[in-house]
Order: sequence, then structure tokens, then C-alpha cells
Amino acid sequence: MEKTTLRNVHVPLPQKLYSRLKAEAVRAKQPAATAVREAIELWLRQRRKAVLHKAIARYAAEVAGSHADLDKDLESVAVEHLLDNERAAQ
Repeated sequence: MEKTTLRNVHVPLPQKLYSRLKAEAVRAKQPAATAVREAIELWLRQRRKAVLHKAIARYAAEVAGSHADLDKDLESVAVEHLLDNERAAQ
């Protein structure tokens, strides 16, 4: 098993937020530090996803209508696939 180096970060929290954190940690039967670590990891994933989404949207807007735009046949098949999945879910 690979050993991970842990670093400490001091994060002052308002009392109300700290109390909610402690209560959730007790409910989850885990240390508050674990809950904080998981929250930070989730936030960082969400931020990365938002940045990637923005970059993809910017690229799509730049190439819309150009030779780099989505192939019409591929687009039709993809839309058909999504509609089939939606119908199957109902």
C-alpha cells in the first residue's frame, strides 16, 4: 500500500458551520477531518467539471458551422440514441 503524505490546513469556521460539521461527522461515524476532506474533493471535482464544460462550450461555439463541427450523420444517430434511452426510461 502506497503511503500518502498528508498536509494540514487551518480553516477557521463560524460556530454554526462547525456545529453542523461535527453533527454530520457524528452521524456518519467518521472524523470531521474526513468529512472536510471529502467536501473539498467534491468541490474540486465540481470546479474541474465546470472548467471543462466551459472550455468545451467555447470550442463548440468557435467551430459551429465549420468543417470541425459535428458530423450530421453522427449527430442524428446520437439524438436518436438519447431519445431511445429516454423512452426506455419511461
